[in-house]
Amino acid sequence: MWVKNLSIENFRNFNRIDVELENGVNIVYGDNANGKTNLIEAIHFCAVGSSQRAGHDRELIHFGEEEAHLQAVVDDLGKSGQRRIDVHLFKEGRRKGIAIDHMPIKKRSELFGILHVVIFTPEDLRMVKAGPSERRAFIDLELCQLSAVYYHALRQYHQALKQRNNLLKAIAKNRDLLSTLEVWDDPLCRNGRQIMEHRASFIEEIGQIAAEIHKDIAGGRDDLVVSYRPQVIGDYEERLKRSVERDLIIGSTSCGIHKDDVAFSINDKDVRVYGSQGQQRTCALSIKLAEIEIIKKRTGHTPVLLLDDVLSELDESRQGFLFKHIEGLQTVLTCTGIEDVLKRIKGNVMKMEKGMIIR
Repeated sequence: MWVKNLSIENFRNFNRIDVELENGVNIVYGDNANGKTNLIEAIHFCAVGSSQRAGHDRELIHFGEEEAHLQAVVDDLGKSGQRRIDVHLFKEGRRKGIAIDHMPIKKRSELFGILHVVIFTPEDLRMVKAGPSERRAFIDLELCQLSAVYYHALRQYHQALKQRNNLLKAIAKNRDLLSTLEVWDDPLCRNGRQIMEHRASFIEEIGQIAAEIHKDIAGGRDDLVVSYRPQVIGDYEERLKRSVERDLIIGSTSCGIHKDDVAFSINDKDVRVYGSQGQQRTCALSIKLAEIEIIKKRTGHTPVLLLDDVLSELDESRQGFLFKHIEGLQTVLTCTGIEDVLKRIKGNVMKMEKGMIIR
C-alpha cells in the first residue's frame, strides 16, 4: 500500500501543492516552519479523517481561506487497484466532507482501511513517559484503523459518557433527576466491556511482538513486558453504582475505560519511573515497529510509515535498526539536515521551502 500522489489546497501553510511520492523512501528536508510536519499531517488526515495535532478542523485551514481540500491517490499493489480519497474542510457552518472514489461517505469508519498509516514523531518517543491519555490515544487510533466494531463502540461510549457527565452536573442542582442516571450506565457498561476486550487482545499481541524487537535492539540484554491496566476490574455496573456519590461531587464519571492505562517494564522495573532515556526511547521504538507488524498481520497490507523529524531523537544504532525495518514500506521521512540522513539511507529527496516542494 502506498500513496502515489498527494494534492493539498489551503491546508495549514500550503496554498496549493501536488506531491508525487515513490513507493519507497521519500525524504523531505528543509528548515523548521516551512511545512514538513504539515505534509505528514495531510497524509495522516487522509488515512484516519482527523488531525493528530489540531483540536478543531477549522485550525487546519489556511489563514484567510474558507475551506481546504486534500486528495490522496492510493495504490494497494494490485489487490484492488487505485483508490482516491478526497477530504473537504470548511471553516464555518458545514461539517467536513470525505469521499472515496468520488462517492461521499456518511461515516468516518468507512474511511478506515483504505490507507493504513503508522506515524512516528518525537512526541511518540515520549509516549512511555507521558500520561495515560497519550497511551490511550495510541491504542484507540490503531484499533480504530483495524476494527470498525471498536470504532463504533468507542464512539458510542464517549457519547454516553458526555451525556452522563452532563446529567451528573444537573443532578447536583436537582436530586430528583438521580433515578435517570441508569439510562446512561447501560451503554457505558456494554460498550466499555467490548472496548476492554479489544484493548486487552491488542496489548497482548503488540506486547509479544515488541518484546522480540526490543530484545533484538538491546542485544538480548533486556526483557520488555507491555501490560494492559484497565481501570475497572470486576463488575462494571457495580463499580459505576459505587462511584455515584463521588461522581456527583466532582461532576464527572470517575471510573471506566476512559481511565485505562498501559504499563511498560524492563527486567521487572517500570520503565516510566526507573528507565533511562535510552531505555524509554528503545521501548517506544519497539512499540512503533510492532504496530507495523500488526497491521501487516491483520490486514495483509503494508502501512505507509510517516517519520516526522524523529531521526534527530535517535542515536545511530537505533536509527540503523529503524532503517532495517522499513524495507518494503513506503516511508515519508522529514528532517532538517539532509547530509547525515543520506549517509544512512537513500530515497526520493525533496526540499520543502515556504510551503512549496523543490525537487
